[in-house]
Amino acid sequence: MRALIQRVTQASVTVEGEVVGSIGKGYLILLGVGHGDAEAQADKLWSKISKMRIFEDENGKTNLSLADVEGEVLVVSQFTLYANCKKGNRPSFTDAGAPDEANRLYEYFAGLVCRDLGHVETGSFGAMMEVALVNDGPFTVWMDTDTL
Repeated sequence: MRALIQRVTQASVTVEGEVVGSIGKGYLILLGVGHGDAEAQADKLWSKISKMRIFEDENGKTNLSLADVEGEVLVVSQFTLYANCKKGNRPSFTDAGAPDEANRLYEYFAGLVCRDLGHVETGSFGAMMEVALVNDGPFTVWMDTDTL
């Protein structure tokens, strides 16, 4: 499982002209599910993200977690995080998980966020989405459960 986490002051996702998810200060998480991923990878990834300290304290040091700042989370499915660009000029996405299983794990991950924060915003799995954000910093972190 892979995640691109962006610290944001605001973010939203729109599908067919309608905003389906929107947050203020917090994390926009682009989430990709790969072949062989299961609940264990989602648990591990969310555990790491939820405890990550990338918000600034009163001294300007990145010392505060999402909970410390009462931040929000927007999770958007992003199978293209599994793009393989080794051959040719068109990426291959064969390393991405099968859609049904990927959707199940995406929903499972969002459920973990909701369990811990009391609320989560999401995109629409499989839909063409427009994601808007104001990256705070900018601050962007890449995580892959294979390397955690």
